[in-house]
Amino acid sequence: MPSEIIIPARQTFTLQSYDDLPLQRGEIRGRTLCTLISQGTEIGWANGDTFPIRPGYAAVFEIEEIGEGVTGVKRGERRFAMGCHRSTQTHTAENTLRLPEGMAPETAVIARLMGVSMTTLMTTTARPGDRVVVTGAGPVGFLAAHLFRIGGYRVTVVDPDALRRRQLEQSGIADTRAAMPLDDPEMQGRVALAVDCSGHEGAVLEACNIVRRMGEVVLVGVPWRKYTDLTAHDVTNAVFFKHVTLRSGWEWELPMHDRSFLWEELLEGYNNSPHSIFSGFSRALTWLAEERIPLDGLIHHTTPDEPEMLYAGIMKRNIGEPFIVLKWR
Repeated sequence: MPSEIIIPARQTFTLQSYDDLPLQRGEIRGRTLCTLISQGTEIGWANGDTFPIRPGYAAVFEIEEIGEGVTGVKRGERRFAMGCHRSTQTHTAENTLRLPEGMAPETAVIARLMGVSMTTLMTTTARPGDRVVVTGAGPVGFLAAHLFRIGGYRVTVVDPDALRRRQLEQSGIADTRAAMPLDDPEMQGRVALAVDCSGHEGAVLEACNIVRRMGEVVLVGVPWRKYTDLTAHDVTNAVFFKHVTLRSGWEWELPMHDRSFLWEELLEGYNNSPHSIFSGFSRALTWLAEERIPLDGLIHHTTPDEPEMLYAGIMKRNIGEPFIVLKWR
């Protein structure tokens, strides 16, 4: 019988069995090869108030069943999806992507976390060659740094954690700092974009204080809790006098799929950007296939057999690798 990870109550993680529902028109199903843990998000869910939760961020699965009306896919094909931690995956076919030839499943699932900051890359007013500061070098920040590096930006990453900085340096991000370089004349007032991946209000204030006039500060990291005694005035003062554009890094501001340009939709306020969530995933898979993001030694492989021990280790920060992949039998 298939099994899945469930969060039934606060900071409680279990492995439970389930039954798959009949396949609907347009859907495909197959056995899960691996899933990806989003550490900050899933621990945030576990510390919330609404349960039960079926966690999970991304999955790669091998197609075994194809529903009516599905074209362009075949049995045995490996596909990427935004799937939960469960031993089978059922998705609408259009909400999946075929893996590039020869790509390892544990590499492909990283595309999901790349998508978190891919929206910022697609929507920022900063242009290649501009300075970008990323605050917070966890999994999302690590990938954000590489996305902007690939895009031709001059990237600086700020994180007090020495291990995280060392991992970034070894992966090719040369400029890492333990603290925001507010007194560096080469940086102060010269940064076009700051991407906060920490969710720390202190980092957001420092980002507002280092960007150039009319620069952007984008909030990608979730502010799960309050870290300091800073007030809203501290931030609004910096935003007002530095003319900062402070905005959400909400990845879902883009549509799931590309929209055609329709005047009716434009008048109704729909986003007619040529970019979309899935065009971002597709680009991420391509860059991963081209090995443009070094991942050697940065993926922790484990199984879903003992979720309570796994998540306890995550909360205690016992796992040094930034990316945690579950392999399903």
